[in-house]
Amino acid sequence: MTSIFYVECDAVHQNHFVFDIPEGHDAWLLVITQTPAQFWVDGQLKEYPAHCAVLFKPYQKIYYRACSERYINDWIRFESDEPFVTDTSLPPGTPFPLDDPEYCHKLFQLLVAEHSFQNDYRESSINCLLRTLFNKLLESCVQEDISPQHYPLLKLRTAIHNHPSHPWTISEMAKIINVSPGYLQLMYKKSFGLSCMEDVIHSRIRLAKEYLRHHLYTVAEIADRCGYRNVEHFCRQFKQMTGSSPKQFHKRREGVPADLTELGYKSHS
Repeated sequence: MTSIFYVECDAVHQNHFVFDIPEGHDAWLLVITQTPAQFWVDGQLKEYPAHCAVLFKPYQKIYYRACSERYINDWIRFESDEPFVTDTSLPPGTPFPLDDPEYCHKLFQLLVAEHSFQNDYRESSINCLLRTLFNKLLESCVQEDISPQHYPLLKLRTAIHNHPSHPWTISEMAKIINVSPGYLQLMYKKSFGLSCMEDVIHSRIRLAKEYLRHHLYTVAEIADRCGYRNVEHFCRQFKQMTGSSPKQFHKRREGVPADLTELGYKSHS
């Protein structure tokens, strides 16, 4: 069972802002920064960059303050007897950088909405959202190092996955995040384990498989919808990625006739 006392998104404070509770709250406090801030950690005041999270346990000393012109954060004060909270391995009172701050911010926005209205499944929804938020925090906490370049790279990757049919080029992607093409490729692979163009191909083939499973487009139509201007190139990449041609992949669906011409498919081999 989880109860929220208060939750707020995009809370804005001036440069003289200080939050000081020596004995802590009688509840959990989770803070996510959108701007740099100073936190009291291990007996001293330390500055941390934007996009950090810190979880304070009940009755733990809390001290943080602005260290720039404005301080902006998301925060939630709550009580819970859920093991994902009470037994968490997140370091209490120690800020750590977030892997995906935009995702966490959206979860905060949803928590604000659920807390504000008396919906039928309010308690269950809050619990699910908070559990998801803690999962994202745990994913971030085990990251070795998150560089400043990680965040624009993450936005670029989200754009690729949302728009796989776009005619992506390395040059265009490099311009989007204002780096050289060579540096983009180096940092992208370091951050995500594959090159930016490999990510484009993965996204396109994933979309193609969805079309092959649930739509009756021709192979040529699917190729076009997935950003390919050459059907043979699409078929070649699809087979490299999946081990079968688009037609073979489609045939494996239960109940699909062996003769795909019945479904409007044309041969492109």
